[in-house]
Amino acid sequence: MPSDTDLGRPFVAHLAKRTAVVVAVVVAWYFSRPLWHGLVYSMLFSPSAAVFLGGSLLAALVLWYVPPSRVEAPDDGGSVTVEIEGASDVRIDQLLAVKGTARRKLRLFGVVVGVLFVLSVLVGLPAGALEQRTLAQQTTADATELEEFPQANPDNPRVVPREVSDITTRGSVSYRTHRLGPSDIARKEDGSLGWSYAIQPDGFRNRVVENQRGVLITGMTSLDDRPIDVHEEDFEYGQGMFLHRSADWRLKSTDYIARYNDEAVEFSHDGRPYMYYAKTGHEWHLTPFPHTTPTWDGGALVHPDGTVDHLSPAEARDNPILDGQRLYPLTLARSEMGSLGYRNGIVNQLPVVGAHEGEVEIAGLPAGTSNSQPFVIDLAGEQMSYVTAMEPYGEDTRGLDEVWFADAETGEYTFFGTDEATLTGPERAMGIARSADSRTNWGENFVVTEPVPVTVEGDLWWHIKVAPTDFTDVTRNVFVNAESGEAVEINDDAAIRSFISGNVSGVGTEPGQDRSTGTDDRDGGGGDGPAYYIVVTDENGTVVERIPVGSDQDTRIVPAGREGNRTASDAG
Repeated sequence: MPSDTDLGRPFVAHLAKRTAVVVAVVVAWYFSRPLWHGLVYSMLFSPSAAVFLGGSLLAALVLWYVPPSRVEAPDDGGSVTVEIEGASDVRIDQLLAVKGTARRKLRLFGVVVGVLFVLSVLVGLPAGALEQRTLAQQTTADATELEEFPQANPDNPRVVPREVSDITTRGSVSYRTHRLGPSDIARKEDGSLGWSYAIQPDGFRNRVVENQRGVLITGMTSLDDRPIDVHEEDFEYGQGMFLHRSADWRLKSTDYIARYNDEAVEFSHDGRPYMYYAKTGHEWHLTPFPHTTPTWDGGALVHPDGTVDHLSPAEARDNPILDGQRLYPLTLARSEMGSLGYRNGIVNQLPVVGAHEGEVEIAGLPAGTSNSQPFVIDLAGEQMSYVTAMEPYGEDTRGLDEVWFADAETGEYTFFGTDEATLTGPERAMGIARSADSRTNWGENFVVTEPVPVTVEGDLWWHIKVAPTDFTDVTRNVFVNAESGEAVEINDDAAIRSFISGNVSGVGTEPGQDRSTGTDDRDGGGGDGPAYYIVVTDENGTVVERIPVGSDQDTRIVPAGREGNRTASDAG
């Protein structure tokens, strides 16, 4: 009769072999861990993924370590005999046999996965709703209500849309082995805003062996003068580079427990190129039901030599290289704004039983706007801000209920409530901009694009651009007052800055001139026509009156019920 020691040897050998395979898998995972980052992070910080992925992984490990067995059913349909054998006695054909252990384990694993999937759905429904509710509470708890809109920075208007910048910038540079990556908004060294691009390798071979060549930043604040600043220096880890050579791989290798949802912000400091990646983390809440909420987890500053500085929010704000750049994750701000519909409770926003009292949602943008909320603008004092326009709940509502501002450096929220007033949203503002000039062949030759909110002397205006359909230029800018619906057309840099600063006298531009033709198509091409027009529309967006304003004239915009208005020349 075999001793206990003899019986235990096959089992020990089985555990040793199975453990060796597990160790090999863990080592392979470690060296390729950035590839599995999304799955691992979700398993750690998503309740439904924790149940499904975590439970599946645990079940797989348990079944992997269960000793193999061979099931044999007699031909007469009698009892089933289960025999436990040592791992060394099991052949491949036995493991793959229909009645073998491998198939039994796979069938059992399939059942477990099916059960876990159902459980993950049941867990995900309340956890998702509670995440939105908790996030809305956190966002509103720290927000400050404003009595008037903060003043926009007149030196940094967004006059060049992203699509125009992409086409004109790519047409102005010539790289054979590299190309410009996606555009983003960064602050230039002179304090102005610009569209930034990574100069990244192009083509399979170059992505394998070449490096990111630096960054390129082109101005967005001027119609006529759009300087292109090129800062060429090879990045050890950059964009457009394959696998372990990429910045994304390096970030996830050096800080695995963080999300990098935002695109990189490419910028320069003291003539050297850098990239900044905002990081998002999550925190668990165990009551009233386990759920998580996203949080700002700082950022990663990538140097050309391959150094990656992982910074906390406070360290990022204090870093001199990042001074003036936007640090707060834009995707996190979008999630926080999307959660505001839950601020009055989960039941309140339900489609059947919800009262929808005080419920707001992010204002919709029509197709072809080439931007999305939150909008990135520069406020007075070179304070970059994320602006989100919120409209009341309802399919047919297009007016604004609230406007939220997030400090792009700190993530602090302020908001302006419209109370009983009705403010025009971006969709209707674009319609007003089109109807303000019925002579333009909209759709076929020209389009209105990229509505961006700007604040002038306490009033909200929609800053809209007019561009040809091929987006090779910006012909003019149109400002639509969100309260009165009045529209102002301007096609000169000095006039745009003067308007935003609140002083519209002495704009010094060729009056009413269309940049695409160089002639005044409204007044017969006269040389001393108006500097710009104030366009009055009715509630349907139809033009009621076009009021020309000369370069030697001032204007007074007095919405109904407003007291204490000043002339624009007296403002600011």
